[in-house]
Amino acid sequence: MPSARPAPYKGLAHSTNIYERDLDKTPANYAALTPLQFIERTASVYPDHVALIHGARRQSWSETYARCRRLASALVKVGIGTGDTVAIMAPNIPEMYEAHFGVPMTGGVLNSLNT
Repeated sequence: MPSARPAPYKGLAHSTNIYERDLDKTPANYAALTPLQFIERTASVYPDHVALIHGARRQSWSETYARCRRLASALVKVGIGTGDTVAIMAPNIPEMYEAHFGVPMTGGVLNSLNT
């Protein structure tokens, strides 16, 4: 019976992706980003690009980033901070997506409960 485990990682030199082969990571071609760095950078570089689509609703990266920051600010005002856990029960809606950034912006941890 074949093994269900993936093949061991052999490094970029053995990658099948032509953009990952024989190319050392440098500041010019690679930037490791945390999720919070990602949304901040993306909102800065692509502010008017669509970040999410939910039914007829379209939201740009700058709008999404602003909403995440507003959520973080509101949470801080009610006392949420570093080390706190925030549980949110919601379906896959834009507000749940925003919580994945807004809660960590406070230093808190999101416990997302998907319905």
